[in-house]
Amino acid sequence: MDTPGLDHWADITVVAIYFVLVLAVGLWSLCRPNRGSVKSYFLAGRDMKWFPVGASLFSSNIGSEHFVGLAGTGAASGIAMVMYEWISMPLVICLGWIFLPVYISAGVYTMPEYMEKRFGGKRIRVYLSCLSLVLYIVTKLAVSIYAGGLFIKLALAWNMYISVTGLLLITGLYTVLGGLAAVIYTDTFQTVVMTIGALILCAISFDKIGGYEGLQYKYMEAIPSVRANNTTCGEPRADAFHIFRDPINSDNPWPGLLVQTSLGCLWYWCCDQVIVQRTLAAKNLTHAKGGSILAGYLKLLPLFLMIFPGMISRALYPDSIACVDPAECEKYCENAVGCSNIAYPKLVLELLPVGLRGLLMAVMLSAIMSSLTSIFNSASTLFTMDLWRRMRPVAQERELLIVGRLFVLFLCGVSILWIPLVKSSQGGQLFNYIQAVQGYLGTPITSLFLMAVFWKRMNENGAFWGIAVGHVCGVIRMAVDFSYPAPECGEEESRPSVLLNVHYTYFGSLILIITCISIVIFSLISKAPTEQQLRGVTYWTRIDKLSDESRKFEEENLNSFNGHSDMKLESSEEVVMEENETKGCNYWARFICGIPKNQPDRGTPEISQKQIRQFLYENPKWQTFMNINAAIGCVVMAFLTGFFH
Repeated sequence: MDTPGLDHWADITVVAIYFVLVLAVGLWSLCRPNRGSVKSYFLAGRDMKWFPVGASLFSSNIGSEHFVGLAGTGAASGIAMVMYEWISMPLVICLGWIFLPVYISAGVYTMPEYMEKRFGGKRIRVYLSCLSLVLYIVTKLAVSIYAGGLFIKLALAWNMYISVTGLLLITGLYTVLGGLAAVIYTDTFQTVVMTIGALILCAISFDKIGGYEGLQYKYMEAIPSVRANNTTCGEPRADAFHIFRDPINSDNPWPGLLVQTSLGCLWYWCCDQVIVQRTLAAKNLTHAKGGSILAGYLKLLPLFLMIFPGMISRALYPDSIACVDPAECEKYCENAVGCSNIAYPKLVLELLPVGLRGLLMAVMLSAIMSSLTSIFNSASTLFTMDLWRRMRPVAQERELLIVGRLFVLFLCGVSILWIPLVKSSQGGQLFNYIQAVQGYLGTPITSLFLMAVFWKRMNENGAFWGIAVGHVCGVIRMAVDFSYPAPECGEEESRPSVLLNVHYTYFGSLILIITCISIVIFSLISKAPTEQQLRGVTYWTRIDKLSDESRKFEEENLNSFNGHSDMKLESSEEVVMEENETKGCNYWARFICGIPKNQPDRGTPEISQKQIRQFLYENPKWQTFMNINAAIGCVVMAFLTGFFH
C-alpha cells in the first residue's frame, strides 16, 4: 500500500499557518536597529538572552538529518547512536565554562580568527576556514537538503530536486536578509514547534505499539517478508536496546563509541562556527552558560523524539523500513541499499490523523530550515571574515555584508551536487555517514583546539603541521571508505582489512592521538611563543585571570588595536538616521537588505576591551546557580546512560 501524502485541506492549512508564523518572526527581526553592520549581521549585535541562545543551539544541531538519519539508524540497528546526543550535555558545558571565555577574551568573530590571534600566522586561519566550509558542505548542507527533500518527496510526491530548490529558496531568503538575529529568533520558534510536535508523535506511536515492552517485543520480530533464504539478513540486532556493545565485532564498539562521542565530538560543540557563533551572540557569559545548559537538556530528548519512533516505524512497517532485497528497497524508497531513512516520514504519514500530519510536516520543515539557515549564516561568516577580508584587506563594511549574502547562494549550488554520494553511502544510514565523515575530518580539530587553549608552549608551526598530519590520515581513510562500500547483506566481504577490522570510531581515536603527538613534536622543534603573544588567548591567560598590571597592558594593547569602536557604532546610527529622511524605493531596498547608504570605510570591525569585560563578568549568585544546573545535567545524562547501557 502506498504511503498517503499530505493532501487534506486541514494538513495544508496547518503547514500554511506555520509558514506565516515563521515569516512573521523573520520580518520582525528585520526591524532591529543598526542591522546594517557586520557585528549585527554576523553576531546579532551580541544581545541575545539565554533562551534564544539555547533554543538556537539545539535547533541548529537538530536538523532534518536527525529526524531522518537518527530515526533511520534506530530502525536499522537500535539505540547506540543516542550517545552522540547525550554526551552533548558535558560538551556544551565545556563550551560555556572553558572555551567561550577564551574566545571572548581573544575578541573574535570566528574560530579560525581565534587561531590567528593565538599563533600569529595566517596559514592556519585560512586552512581552518577552508576545512570548515568543506565540512559544512559534505556533512551538513548536503545532508540536510537531502533529508528534507526526501521527506517532502514522500509527503507531496514531488521530485527530490524540485523539493530541494523550494527549500533553498525559502531558507536562503530570510538568512540573506536578516542575518544571525533572524536565524536565532526563527530557531527559537522552530525549536518549540519541533519539540511539541515530536513529543505528540512519540506518545501516539507508543500507544499504537503497546508501550516500551510492546516495542521491545515487536521490534525484535520486525523481519521483512522478502529476503534470501538461510541468512540473517533483515533480522534486528540482538543488542538493539543496548548502548554499550561488543568492543570488537559490533557495529558500534563501546570503547570507540565513548571516545568518539566525547573527545571526538568536542570539536563540534566547542570549536565549530555554527555552534560557537550562537554563544558569541549572547549578552554575557551567564546567558551563554544558561543557553548551553538548556541545549544540553534538550539534547537528552532525541531518544524519545527520534530513535524510538524510528524503531516503532520498523516494527509497524517491516517490509518497507527493514527491506534488504535491492528490488524491494528500490520499490519503497528508490534507494537500493536500504530504506531505513524513510522510517520517520513514513510513521508521520501513516500513523497520524489529519491535522497532526500537517503539524509534523511543520516539525520537519522547522528542522530543515533551522539547520540550513544556521549553516548558511555561519558559513558566510567564515568566508567573509576569514577569507574575503584576506583577499580584500581594504573591503568596506558594506562590501562585507554583500559578499556574505552572495556566498549563501554559492553554497546552495555546491551542496546539491553532493547529494548523490550522501544518498548511497553507509548502507543508506544517513547518520552513520555524518558521524564517519566528521570522525575522519573533524577529530583532528579537537586536538588542535584543546592544545591551543591549554598548552602554552604550542606554536603556529606545531598547530599547522600537526593538524595537517591528522587530516592526511583522515582523508586517506575516508577515500578508502568511499572506494570500498560495505557489501549488501549476504554478499562476500571484499573490503581491505584496515577498513574491515578497524571501526571508524577506533580510527577516530587513533587520529586524535596522532594529531596530538604531531603537534607536540613540531612545536618543540620550533620557537616558543612569547608571553605577550599568549595574553588573552589561552585558558591560563584569558583576560579575567590576568593580573592588574597585565590587564592594564592588555587594555592599552586592545584599545590601540580596536580603534574607536563606539564612535563607529554611532556613525552607523547616523547613517540610518540620514536615510530615514529620504524614504524612496532605494531606501526600502537598502532597508530590506540591511545595507546602509554611503557606508564609510571603517576598516576591520573589532570587539572592544569594554565589551569583553562586560561579557565575562558574572554575578556570583547566578554563577553558582549555573554551576549547580550543570552538575545536575551531567548526573541526569549519566543516569540515562547507565539505564540503557
